Amino acid sequence: MTRQLAFDLPSIAAMRRADFFVAASNAVALQTVDHWQDWPGRKLVLVGPEGSGKSHLARIWADQTGAMLLSAADLAGVDLAPLSGAAVVVEDADRLAPADEARLFHLHNLATTGGALLLTAQTPPRDWGLRLPDLISRMQAAPVARIEAPDDALLSAVLVKLFADRQLAVPAALIPYLVSRMPRS
Repeated sequence: MTRQLAFDLPSIAAMRRADFFVAASNAVALQTVDHWQDWPGRKLVLVGPEGSGKSHLARIWADQTGAMLLSAADLAGVDLAPLSGAAVVVEDADRLAPADEARLFHLHNLATTGGALLLTAQTPPRDWGLRLPDLISRMQAAPVARIEAPDDALLSAVLVKLFADRQLAVPAALIPYLVSRMPRS
């Protein structure tokens, strides 16, 4: 029996500004991220469903500002002192462990004093289940930019991009077929 060879082809995720597809569902969020100097309190919570482009927008902002990218899950192991006055992204802030609330509170104070803070989440801060009163007040005072569910045109563009990221050429008729049958999430 012949054994099939498997090739480990790299997936090249295109996360530049030019690779971000603007649609009605994300245009306001993109504009808000672009005008980060105008954020009240130098902070923003970027909210949207999983896979909606929050990480892509966060990467665009990090490239513009030189921000450090962190995951909420990694906060426990990060030395916060060097982040004073820095631009910082915290991904998946709604998944913050209760034990790390004080660390996010301190990071908030350090980053928003001379720097800026961008947090991504699937839900707004009021739904995170935070318990630390000072963190609750700061997060609820943060402006929120929303990415809405994508329309068919955006889903089509994203599918083409994802296939291209994986170096796959697909027939043009496949994209409308997939979009009409795939879940909207």
